[in-house]
Amino acid sequence: MIDGSEMSISTQSLAVERSEHSKRGLPETSSSAIRFRTGMALLLALLVVSIILAAGAGAVHVPSSTIISMLANRTGMVHVPRTWPLSDETIIFQIRLPRVLAAALVGAALSVAGVLFQGLLRNPLADPYVIGTSGGAAFGASLGAVLFAHFSILGFSTVPALAFLGALGTMTLVYRLSRVDGRTPVMTLLLAGFAVSVILGYGVSFLLIVNDRFELNMRVISAWLLGGISVERWSQLGIIALIVIGGGVAALTLARSLNGLALGEECAEHLGIRVERQKAAVIIVGSLLTAAAVSAGGLIGFVGLVVPHFLRLLFGPNHVRLLPLAALAGAAFLVTADLLARIAMPPNELPVGILTVFVGGPAFLLVLRRAKREYRF
Repeated sequence: MIDGSEMSISTQSLAVERSEHSKRGLPETSSSAIRFRTGMALLLALLVVSIILAAGAGAVHVPSSTIISMLANRTGMVHVPRTWPLSDETIIFQIRLPRVLAAALVGAALSVAGVLFQGLLRNPLADPYVIGTSGGAAFGASLGAVLFAHFSILGFSTVPALAFLGALGTMTLVYRLSRVDGRTPVMTLLLAGFAVSVILGYGVSFLLIVNDRFELNMRVISAWLLGGISVERWSQLGIIALIVIGGGVAALTLARSLNGLALGEECAEHLGIRVERQKAAVIIVGSLLTAAAVSAGGLIGFVGLVVPHFLRLLFGPNHVRLLPLAALAGAAFLVTADLLARIAMPPNELPVGILTVFVGGPAFLLVLRRAKREYRF
């Protein structure tokens, strides 16, 4: 594990200089600003292209030009004479677009949460599930499938709804367990998260064993644990979007505090950052984003680990720029992964979580192997 105490003297000097410039409102180098704007433009274009391609792919193929015409008509920007079957429009707007946009929101939420937790813990191996939210989400989902299969909450079945509540409940429990004399030590937070996640993981196994309807619900739970976008209606998408967009805006307000925390908690306090309050805010926002993501997509791994890691290598550690880049990159990555999962083995569909691990894992190892240098926050 990489800790703030292991940062080199040169890294600390660069971080102090960066923090002082940020505090005084001085501009950064023009080259980094140009690189940031170029990256944002490219990622936005990639996201738009991936959404259009994903919406058109399936058993009934809809050309990209047709989808663009449909969207233009729906938004009222221009009027394009309809030359496509009405059934195609129903497929795009009632079936595919809610799922594709949900994949974008889930990818953005996981990626931004990954940036938050990596910045808070000063550890490039941290991911959105590091403080036990995955265990809480899995336990809640299993509880919903086993005991409350025929109920719904705000238009969601009990599996995603209780997964969301389980993730937030676990975050609250871990945070309270890790508090020591009014402070939240990073190591205690990690250990408490690990212990609670393991306990809840075995709780899932216990629920499956004692349930009389084991065979009936095993497929539902397994599909959720492997990851898969489950949003089917615009009303569901609206709730997820509200949480993810709100969490993203809140994350941006924490960016400068994360830059200060990269120096270590003592240095951050000297810079005027209220460390404990900011740490609590990062944990709450990151856990809320993670909970929204798992409720819509199950346990999808590597998005919150690989995407922030790549972006730090390409654009540097400044969280003011890293967070919006992560949102766009995570959204584009998961939309593309979900598209590949749908078309890889027709007519069957791969769980998207399997694809993200198969793609993200080797890519992550390759980058670590080729970089061969100290990781820098």
